Amino acid sequence: MVAWLVFFVVSHVVVVIFPGDDPTGDGPWDLRAYVIFNIVLILMAAVGTAVVMATVRPWGRRVPRWVLLTPLWFGSTLLVVRGVPGMAENLLMATGIRRGGFVGAEDISTAELWAGLGINTYFFVGAVLLVVTTVSYVRRSRVRRQPESPSEFRSAGLRHTNS
Repeated sequence: MVAWLVFFVVSHVVVVIFPGDDPTGDGPWDLRAYVIFNIVLILMAAVGTAVVMATVRPWGRRVPRWVLLTPLWFGSTLLVVRGVPGMAENLLMATGIRRGGFVGAEDISTAELWAGLGINTYFFVGAVLLVVTTVSYVRRSRVRRQPESPSEFRSAGLRHTNS
């Protein structure tokens, strides 16, 4: 997951530095909005990288569980909302049912087709990785209740000692 996030950050830094001839795609926004949007994405992914690292590194145990779970669930939701429809779009494009995807033109070039397939797959893989990371952290970070009675100790395979 960290590699996915680092690639995301680097690719968006590159498009901010080298935006190309028409980075807005004839959209209703200007270059400033394009740059601000990408900077927000960069910051979200950078924070996400730190959060994912905190789930597996010893220093992350000092961070309250909810502080890590909030961005993990938020990021998982965002990537699922982007990645799952993207894979459905891939199926439409790859099978030829709708070559331009859900909203694209029917006469896209082969390069545009492959770019769409690659980007959609990238977000789907990100969704799978972050959901697995989130569920794993939820399971590993659960607070386990300590047995209180001698019978609870025995059922947990522990030995009760009276101190």
